[in-house]
Amino acid sequence: MKVIRKIAKFSFIALAIMMFASCNKTTEETTTAPAAAESGTPAPAVIRYIDGDTLMAKYNLAIDINEAMLRRSNQLDNEQMKRGNEIQRLGNEIQNKYKNNGYLTEESFNADQNRLAKMQNDAQTYLAKLQRDAQNEMMQYQIQLNDSVQNFIKAYAKEKGYDVILYKASAVFIDPKYDVTGDVIEGLNKRYTKVEKK
Repeated sequence: MKVIRKIAKFSFIALAIMMFASCNKTTEETTTAPAAAESGTPAPAVIRYIDGDTLMAKYNLAIDINEAMLRRSNQLDNEQMKRGNEIQRLGNEIQNKYKNNGYLTEESFNADQNRLAKMQNDAQTYLAKLQRDAQNEMMQYQIQLNDSVQNFIKAYAKEKGYDVILYKASAVFIDPKYDVTGDVIEGLNKRYTKVEKK
């Protein structure tokens, strides 16, 4: 369903914004309390950056999440088509029966109309539930992905002695020699263990 694909795209954009905001918070904290050198002036910050798009394209957890959401989207599309076909079939049967004077009483015609209305209502309720479930699942995935990336980057920055790690999108220009995207992706993928679906 196109709605879920839009939700997935929006969710990844929202995730990138959340990660950017977290990075900015870290940057503010770092710049407001820099380490003082012996001369009393702040030491220059050691800054690196990562490319968020590359990270999302190559981090195995992000890939798995994207695949899971595509499966969910296909499931919703299939369910919508299945329910739509059932409703269409019943509607056609009622219409043909009506045209061919198949209804002997108004009560039997009304009973079929009520059955069609109930089928439509049940389908809407069921599909809305599937959409809500998909949105909740996506939110959980976002939290998991954000936590994973943030926790790794904090540990990675501390280990390497970096004061700030920015997202490339947050800067107008950064010299490519400060790019640590490959190292971060490699580290994230090393520690990621895929949990197989039961």
